[in-house]
Amino acid sequence: MARTKEQKKEIIEKLEKFMSSAKSLVFVNIHGLPVSDATTMRRSLKSEGVGMFVAKKTLMARALDVQKYEGALGALPGEIALAYGVDLVAPARTVYGFQNKLKDKVSIMGGVFEGKYMSKEEMTAIAAIPPLKTLQGMFVNLINSPIQGFVMALDQISKKNPQ
Repeated sequence: MARTKEQKKEIIEKLEKFMSSAKSLVFVNIHGLPVSDATTMRRSLKSEGVGMFVAKKTLMARALDVQKYEGALGALPGEIALAYGVDLVAPARTVYGFQNKLKDKVSIMGGVFEGKYMSKEEMTAIAAIPPLKTLQGMFVNLINSPIQGFVMALDQISKKNPQ
């Protein structure tokens, strides 16, 4: 069923609203994704504070033109959904998790990160960044490692030279 000009205008306004409030956007190819998997994906995205919106590529392109992002929008083949969120990495990371589970049905096609268009490879690299809590844990472990080594050395010295 064809959409009226008014409906298309509403969709573009909705897209512009999402894009202006989001810190990052991910273009997701969802060709052949069953409804049950799409529902599971939407729920998982929502629990991470990420939204997902499906619209025609022409309407999406019009909304993207208004935003004036740096670079150029690459080709977006297939059926495209837009994952968006206020966290910079969460949309890409969550979609990447589904890309690994549903290999042939979900794939990252690119996105917008910090006001710049990113390629498929760049967005996949961003998606591989661990969560903040994991990074903090890695940092603490890195700081603790030399201290722990020093304590172990002192322990061995004290065992050699009991006084």
